[in-house]
Amino acid sequence: MTTATLTIDLDALAANWRALDAASDPGVETAAVIKANGYGLDSGRVARTLARAGARKFFVAVAEEAAAIRQALGPGPEICVFSGHGPGDTDMIHDLHLVPMLNSIDQMLRHVEALPGHDFGVQLDTGMNRLGMEPAEWAALREIALGQNIQLIMSHLACADDPDHPMNSQQLQVFNEITQGCDVPRSLSATGGILLGPDYHFDVTRPGIGLYGGQPFEQAQPVAHLNLPVIQIRDVEPGETVGYGNSWTAARPSRIATVSAGYADGIHRIMAPRTQGYANGVPCPVVGRISMDLITFDVTDLDEDPLEIELLNAQQTVDDLADAAGTIGYEILTALGGRYRRRYVSS
Repeated sequence: MTTATLTIDLDALAANWRALDAASDPGVETAAVIKANGYGLDSGRVARTLARAGARKFFVAVAEEAAAIRQALGPGPEICVFSGHGPGDTDMIHDLHLVPMLNSIDQMLRHVEALPGHDFGVQLDTGMNRLGMEPAEWAALREIALGQNIQLIMSHLACADDPDHPMNSQQLQVFNEITQGCDVPRSLSATGGILLGPDYHFDVTRPGIGLYGGQPFEQAQPVAHLNLPVIQIRDVEPGETVGYGNSWTAARPSRIATVSAGYADGIHRIMAPRTQGYANGVPCPVVGRISMDLITFDVTDLDEDPLEIELLNAQQTVDDLADAAGTIGYEILTALGGRYRRRYVSS
């Protein structure tokens, strides 16, 4: 088989949720963010795993993402929609029993007119200037909202992955001020906010990237493992080149392994000069350019020719690949392509 294998460790996923849950006081509910198809790992399987671990509240980006999760979980768990109640969302919100996080006066009006009595939450902007009601909008709607079936008031931290950034305390202060006296569960923290400490936890936390093995949760267990099958191995003499553009020239007699994967599979072309794979724990650098379907590795220092090269493992995480590509672990995970043979493992 020449298809690369993406292995998803569901036990590690559950362990990461439990660890982040334990980082908060017992009275804090730990939800789970499973937008973007569970960060690219299959939202249905992710949801079932996290529900078994204890999660009962889930967050998605848009209403359409909730269908697979509701099918996987059944009617009990709560599914909240960050983008709120947009045009055309009414039937999905009603039929799938979703909780839209309303972001504006327009969304509030749409929701109460289309689905009177239906649960909702409110997202407030505390300085990120992305989604949510401005403090003045919230002040105008606050008493109306609190008189309806409001389930949650939330905001989102812009700089939580930098614990010393002054924006964190600034947003915390604003959130406390504009929600003071609201007898409604509140939520401010995703993974980074949980790690900032109990002042940021409120009633509900919403871990996302930390569940999937990414920073800033340094104790996270790796969830995604990627093995690339070797198609061919060749000898290259000093002075010979490898790949498009003659971008790598052999300085010694070399053994070059060509594997089945490339930028069509989410292995970004830009990362080639700073990326390596592993075979039996030995690093094997990428040589030449990453192409659409193929990558070449220098396996000269191995004792024997490998059958596959590991790209994601305990030695090289999604954040290591992200550093090589000049991006973040979120992008690496969500870019993993559809050609992989996927294996879901648990005890």
